[in-house]
Amino acid sequence: MENRLKIDTHMHVVPPDYARWLSKKGLAAGGLPLPQSDADAALELMEASGTELAILSVSTPGVHLGCDDEARAMARYVNDYCSEVVQQHPGRFGFFATLTLPDVEGAIAEARYALEYLHADGVVVQASVRGTYLGDPSWEPLLGELNRRAATVFVHPGELPLAPLPGIPPFGADFLLDTTRAAMSYAKSGALERFPDVKVILAHAGGCVPYAAERMARHCSADGTMEGGIARLRSFYFDTALSSGPYALPSLLAFAQPDRVTFGSDWPYASRDRSLHFTHGLQAYPMSDAQRLRIYRENALNALPSIGRRLEHLARALEVSSALDACGSCCALRWGCAGPAYALCVPASLGAQFA
Repeated sequence: MENRLKIDTHMHVVPPDYARWLSKKGLAAGGLPLPQSDADAALELMEASGTELAILSVSTPGVHLGCDDEARAMARYVNDYCSEVVQQHPGRFGFFATLTLPDVEGAIAEARYALEYLHADGVVVQASVRGTYLGDPSWEPLLGELNRRAATVFVHPGELPLAPLPGIPPFGADFLLDTTRAAMSYAKSGALERFPDVKVILAHAGGCVPYAAERMARHCSADGTMEGGIARLRSFYFDTALSSGPYALPSLLAFAQPDRVTFGSDWPYASRDRSLHFTHGLQAYPMSDAQRLRIYRENALNALPSIGRRLEHLARALEVSSALDACGSCCALRWGCAGPAYALCVPASLGAQFA
């Protein structure tokens, strides 16, 4: 496994108070029991999968269960919790901020708080909330705010607004259709053109989008042509979570633009073994080194520029720290030196200004 090369844009977090809140309400996640998640277990998986940094997000059902005030309080808790995890593990985690849709006013306020003060790397939204899908006109004020900030939106599915099939949990099939509906709704609405600075990542390889793109295209095209619809659908980013097996991956890579596929683990809702199964499938799939690097890392850095800046800053800090260690204690005693830290040393550069 490649040593810490990957950036995972689809890793979940289940903060303890959030888990207790859902449990009290008798809720799970699309038919899945709520898993336990902690930073140590996440880091262990990341080591096993060769992942340098993972973007944390809350999964379905999100935080809006019918009450705006309750949703706003839980979103604030979840986002503060994620921010603390990021700060405690520099260079290993980022996070997508949880919002309060369909409470648009609350979602805008929380997006501002998380992006400005917590330095979130983007936001996560449910593909639909009680039958209202991404692309609905009522959500456009939020998209305007996110477009102004050139924010990245991670779209995660949930249960469909109808009863699941008996014996088949929603995550088994309905999640794929929920994402597909959201992609079609967003593309058909013209939001891709009205909000061009919003980058949208679709979970699980976009549901059915790559496989059924030609069937869907005319129905989300501005001019009714297949070509127009395909162009819109190919504007999305797609992650590989639970989708890098020998059947789904060929369709994804045939459809998606080469710079629009990112790596995803879906841990801890996908168990360690299940997640690594798909990671190994991606690793074994034949592709060029350049394509592999794009999927593992470069596409995520393009979609999430804040991550690149953070990793650069951390690398610079480590370089300075290492160089200063090599210099010993001279910098604590005087400005300026001829040691290996000279070109990096802030006191030395300040001293030169006043020499």
